[in-house]
Amino acid sequence: MSAKTRYDSLSSNRSQFLNIAEEAAKLTIPYLIRGEEDYNHGAKNLSTPWQSVGAKGVVTLAAKLQLALVPPNTSFFKLQVNDGMLGQVEPQVKTELDLSFAKIERTIMDSISASDDRVVIHQALKHLVVAGNALVFMGKDGLKLFPLHRYVLERDGNGNVIEIVTKEKISKKLLPELEDDLNVEDESEQNDDVDVYTHIRRDNNRLLWHQEVNDEILPKSISKAPLDANPWLPLRFNTVDGEPYGRGRVEEFMGDLKSLEALSQAITEGSAAAAKVVFVVSPSSTTKPQTLANAGNGAIVQGRPDDIGVVQVGKQADFATAYQMMQTLEKRLSEAFLILSVRQSERTTAEEVRMTQMELEQQLGGLFSVLTVEFLVPYLNRKLSVFQKTGEIPRLPKGIVQPTIVAGVNALGRGQDRESLGQFLTTISQTMGPEATQQYINPEEVIKRLAVAQGIDILNLVRGMEEVQQERQQAVQQAQQVELQKAQMGSPMMDPSKNPALLGGQQGGEGQPVPPTEG
Repeated sequence: MSAKTRYDSLSSNRSQFLNIAEEAAKLTIPYLIRGEEDYNHGAKNLSTPWQSVGAKGVVTLAAKLQLALVPPNTSFFKLQVNDGMLGQVEPQVKTELDLSFAKIERTIMDSISASDDRVVIHQALKHLVVAGNALVFMGKDGLKLFPLHRYVLERDGNGNVIEIVTKEKISKKLLPELEDDLNVEDESEQNDDVDVYTHIRRDNNRLLWHQEVNDEILPKSISKAPLDANPWLPLRFNTVDGEPYGRGRVEEFMGDLKSLEALSQAITEGSAAAAKVVFVVSPSSTTKPQTLANAGNGAIVQGRPDDIGVVQVGKQADFATAYQMMQTLEKRLSEAFLILSVRQSERTTAEEVRMTQMELEQQLGGLFSVLTVEFLVPYLNRKLSVFQKTGEIPRLPKGIVQPTIVAGVNALGRGQDRESLGQFLTTISQTMGPEATQQYINPEEVIKRLAVAQGIDILNLVRGMEEVQQERQQAVQQAQQVELQKAQMGSPMMDPSKNPALLGGQQGGEGQPVPPTEG
């Protein structure tokens, strides 16, 4: 079966998800999803929403997810030794391993910063928020994004992908080896672009894929990769049991967005009608409409004020009701898309702002679960595999060195640990006094846990207790030596008036008496 036939066969299962995604895009960012075949024509007129709350929510949520999943200043993963495989490791050896792992982490993070990975990831997250689905291919030249209307897939009962078929338009100039083989009936109907299908299927513990044009396999397009280093990442925002595709965040709040869209349109059009100024003149009035129209500002014309009026809409009460409902909908949508809105008052404290922001970030816990498993883990495995093959990093023995994700849900967990630890220390200090904190709390362990909660590497940064005790002992010894010298300087043996030998030493030098002078 050709890739085109398989794509058409699987498109029927995708149609309902694609329709919902297109409807969600019309209420937020219309250019993300344009329909199944609309991407072929770039001149389509897209509808403009009457409100911008949906677009702002999508961009804000995607930015928050990107900063949490792939933070710019810190590493989103950590390499560590599996102590169960090697047993107890010596501290010096562990320090050397940590230094080597830190160097590998910096190498990978520098490569990510120098590439356009974050740009594609941010675009993919916007697709996930709106459409609930996105396909990312990790090629040699960087990441490539496939929207929902350009790929189909099939999963097994456990949610594992067993087949993917993508469709894209590619110019014939990029396929010179097939330029003569492409069958075109009429030269006048010849198009510069051709449909290229990529067929990916799972074969035991590996993936096989190839590309086809007009049911012909392109030369040098056949490739394969193991599952643990898979370059094809089909992402979902929310998973539903038994469904091959995911559900987006916008779909969950489609009712509020539709209501806000209708109210925004009504108020916008009603405000435009209310802002229109129209004067009416009584037919029996001596004042002519032309005289009124030609009159300048401050002009004096003949007429009775009762014969001239202004058309008024008189819908202020109805507009106020609609406006209040719009504010309620905007507040609900802002909370749904994690838009921080601080209470407007003169006594709004920094603690209140911090707690509000923390509550919003805690809502990301469920969103991170799927993205951590379906994106961060395979993304990191693919990066490690490519860097090991190219020799940029050394080979990591399997089972001994294991990468651990420290972003996403784990980052939220570390934030909770930091807050809990701070509250614990504050409670002890307030109830039992600062002396109890100094007496019963291990400061070294507190510093380590705070560093872990902040995601900071404490290697060669924080001094250990042994080093601190040695410095204290040295300081005590130096203080004792200073006191001893002071005591010796104050003793009678060091007083010249009481020790003639010392006086003679000062006069003659080195304890020798001064010779008598010749008289």
